[in-house]
Amino acid sequence: MVVGLGVGLVVSASPLMIAVGIVVFGLGLSLVTRFEYTVLALFILRSGMDLFSGYQLPVAFALGIDGLAIGYVVTLLMARRRVHLDGFWVFFALWTGLQGVWVVLMALGATGMDSALLSVSLREWIRLFSWVLGYLLILQFKDRLPPERVMGLLFLALVIPLFTAFLQLLLPPHLLPSVLVFDGGGAFEANSRISGSLGHSNTFGVYVLFFLGLTYWKALYATRRIGWLMLLGLLAFFLVSTKALGAMAMFGTFILLVTIPRLTFSRLVGSGILATVIVALFVSTEFGRRRLASLYDTPLLNPNINWSRSVLLSWYDGNSFNWRIAQWTFLLDAWQDAPLLGHGLNSSSYLTVLENYAHNEYVRSLAEGGIIGFGLFLMFFGVQAIWLGRVAICTPPNHPRRALAQIMLAFLGALMVGMGTENIWTHTTLFYYWWTLFAILSWDWLDSKTT
Repeated sequence: MVVGLGVGLVVSASPLMIAVGIVVFGLGLSLVTRFEYTVLALFILRSGMDLFSGYQLPVAFALGIDGLAIGYVVTLLMARRRVHLDGFWVFFALWTGLQGVWVVLMALGATGMDSALLSVSLREWIRLFSWVLGYLLILQFKDRLPPERVMGLLFLALVIPLFTAFLQLLLPPHLLPSVLVFDGGGAFEANSRISGSLGHSNTFGVYVLFFLGLTYWKALYATRRIGWLMLLGLLAFFLVSTKALGAMAMFGTFILLVTIPRLTFSRLVGSGILATVIVALFVSTEFGRRRLASLYDTPLLNPNINWSRSVLLSWYDGNSFNWRIAQWTFLLDAWQDAPLLGHGLNSSSYLTVLENYAHNEYVRSLAEGGIIGFGLFLMFFGVQAIWLGRVAICTPPNHPRRALAQIMLAFLGALMVGMGTENIWTHTTLFYYWWTLFAILSWDWLDSKTT
């Protein structure tokens, strides 16, 4: 009777709560009966949650994953069962713990920033911490799930992003919900690019490139390759449709790095054909041609434009490259006020008059963390490269695990290139799947075969 009265009061206040209650009950039951697959399902659904950022759904997801990971590990410890760890996770956890120093410094007022921004900095640290716990949670499935099955399920994370991207291509903007209409605010990019369910075209482009690499890995070992080759072509089409020049540069880097370790004539020709087709499709669009032409109005290609003039031009020419140069200039000026420790986590948007992301992860880490934070940032990605290289070397040749490590290493190189002009560090959804792959590499692959 008490439960019935309570449910009645809640529903009378908000009828939507009955649906929320049913979902929560179903999720709880699923976690009890099929814990591993329910967690994987939640990870897969994360690819569509950015559409509901206004309702704080991604934040609720991160906190939920944190609670699941902590509760599950505590349960294993209480039951005296083994908790799986690997060397990189230990490093990742320590590195994330060190990032908390900047939160403390901001709380003490030692970064020169308003203490009102403490919540912004704390939220950024919690975001990083959720990656650590998500990685830890997937590690615990080592003896419970075969890696090839989990790798296959991860491709379901393409369904929501590609479906929304297809709608953006098929329907005019006025027929789409506002959350599916991308408007970057540029001079000629408003409503002209697709972003899937990731909120931004550049974010979606990097996400598609990530799964393009996984699809290529699948095609290497699949007994029936035609389906994977068709998916490869579809992903290449969506990559071009994002019209993201940064993602295109990352694609070129990825193709180069993934081809070199396994260089054969057929792979060289195949990679060259794929790269040529994608570049040709990009240049064939008016947006692509204008995007490339805008490079000439920057110091990169025009010797008559120096750095200072580029900053001045950024205020009225609508050229996103000059805008980036201006933002980097202002952030570097702000860094000089706190060269050793910087201004604190996630503070870069508040350090310049442009009030926007850094669009360069190296400049961002320098402005937010100073020389020490910048060094830790480079070390973080350097250790990732060493770890992936070690996995590739220690795994027998022609083994799927070795090929996956090599492809991830190539994608990591592409990420490092993309970080020079994009806000890769803010791609939360991408990194959930990235750390999932890191965890899977620690599983037992000796008897694994892809299908």
